[in-house]
Amino acid sequence: MPKVTIVGSGNVGATAAHWIASKELADVVLIDIIEGVPQGKGLDLLQAMPIEKRDSYVSGTNDYKDTANSDIVVITAGIPRKPGMSRDDLLNTNYGIMKDVVGQVVKYSPNCILIIVSNPLDAMAQTAYKLSGFPRERVIGMAGILDSARFRAFIADELKVSVENVTAFVLGGHGDTMVPLPRYSTVAGIPITELIEPAKLDALVKRTRDGGAEIVKYLKTGSAYYAPSAAATEMVEAILKDKKKIVPCAAYLQGEYGINGLFVGVPVKLGAKGIEQIIEIKLTPEEKAALDKSAAAVKELCGVIGV
Repeated sequence: MPKVTIVGSGNVGATAAHWIASKELADVVLIDIIEGVPQGKGLDLLQAMPIEKRDSYVSGTNDYKDTANSDIVVITAGIPRKPGMSRDDLLNTNYGIMKDVVGQVVKYSPNCILIIVSNPLDAMAQTAYKLSGFPRERVIGMAGILDSARFRAFIADELKVSVENVTAFVLGGHGDTMVPLPRYSTVAGIPITELIEPAKLDALVKRTRDGGAEIVKYLKTGSAYYAPSAAATEMVEAILKDKKKIVPCAAYLQGEYGINGLFVGVPVKLGAKGIEQIIEIKLTPEEKAALDKSAAAVKELCGVIGV
C-alpha cells in the first residue's frame, strides 16, 4: 500500500489522516513535535479500521525516520488563525516551522510529492518549493479545491440543487484576493451567471472569499478543518490513483497566465507525477487584473521572508 505522511497532528492533520485511512488510499504516518498526540490519534484511528473494514495502517510518531520513503507528504504544521487574524499574520512563525519540516521530509523521502496546507498558503508553498529543491511538479498547494468547494456549497444551497451538479472555479492566492470565476462555474453544465442574478452572485463570491474567516469567527479558538482536510485528501487520491483529475491548486508558475516565479492558484491536472499539466484558460481583462492583484499579494509575502 502507498505511504502518506501527514506533518502536524492537529485538527487538519488528524482529520486528513481519518479521510485517507477511511478511503483505504494509503498507510498513514502522523508526525508532530508534541509527544504523545500523534501516537494517540494514530492508535485511535488504527482501532477504527476494523469497524470501517479498511486495511490502512495508521501510526503516530515524533521521529522523521518513521516517515521514510513516503509517496506523499502533506504538511499542515503551523499555528492556526485566531479571530481577527488574517492568514498573512501567521507568516514568520509558520516560515520557521516550514524550514525545519521541509529539511527533515526531504532527507527521508527524497522522491515524495509535497502537498502544502499551512497558511499563508501560497507563501508557504513557495517556501517548501525553494527549500526542497524539488521540481515544481512535486510541490503543490492546497487551496483552490477548498475555496471552490465553499463556492459550490453556497451555489448548491442558493439554487437548492445537488452539490454533484455544481462545478466552480476559484483562482489566485488563498486569501482576500482570491478570484472566484462565475463564468466558469456551472450547474449541470449551465453557467451560474444564467441562473443567479448578479447581486446575489456577488454576495456568494464575497462569502466564498471570507469563507475561512466566517468559520474562525464561530470557532474562536481555531480554524476550519473538515473541508480543508477533505480537499487535501482529494489531491492525495488523484495522485495515488493517477486520476489525471483537473482541480484548482497552487502551482509554481513559469510564465503561465503571464506570471513568473510565484505560486498562484490555477487549474492543474493531478496524476502520479504530481502536477502533470497546468491548464491555461482565457480570462477577461477584469479577471486577469484580479489574478494579477492576487499574484502581487503573494509576491509581497514572499518578499518579506525572502523566498
